[in-house]
Amino acid sequence: MSLPLSPRPQLSEEVATHIRDLIMAGELRPGERLRLEELAAQLGVSITPVREALLTLRGEDMVELQPRRGYLVAPMSRQDIEDVFALQANLAGELAARASRRVDAEQLAELRRLQEGLREVVGDVRLPELEQLEFAFHRLINRITESRKLARFLHAATRYTPHRFYAADPAWRANMLSDHDALLTALTARDPEAARAAMARHFTDGAERLIKHLDDVGLWGNGAVP
Repeated sequence: MSLPLSPRPQLSEEVATHIRDLIMAGELRPGERLRLEELAAQLGVSITPVREALLTLRGEDMVELQPRRGYLVAPMSRQDIEDVFALQANLAGELAARASRRVDAEQLAELRRLQEGLREVVGDVRLPELEQLEFAFHRLINRITESRKLARFLHAATRYTPHRFYAADPAWRANMLSDHDALLTALTARDPEAARAAMARHFTDGAERLIKHLDDVGLWGNGAVP
């Protein structure tokens, strides 16, 4: 199945995102060999963006390059998942707290509009639109803070989030709406600690769901895959 990929300059980034999502969701397992030709054929792209994507993922410790074996999925532990999501929760929580002190009426109205859009697409299970609106909702909160460097750190940390895995989970979608509602209430009340707590809960719920899924598929302690 071919990916709906963007113009050439972003091709390797989208391939990297796709492979990263598969690794984080346990569909590609630690030790599994990644063959460039197979990945290129599966994604409907040439080998070049796949090679570039794997170089990016090697720099993130998502894959390893071994002599005579090529690229393999790097080891990943339960602690790694907990660490990534704890970092996300701390950064996003701080940004939400800052946003609560700066948000204005127009920005709140836009956040509510995005939330209503999310509520609509969740009911219709329109996953691509859900991913786009969820991204827009959080991006607006980050922009409200005018904390460019902190937001950039959060963006780097959230690369490890398997967005398609979450978007396809009905329970996550319902909790996402509840978390957003709580966050909007905190932002409207200009309550930094409530905003921090609501945002952090959004990420810790994600960690718990992903760890349970990886437990269920038997990711931990299975050793390398030939």
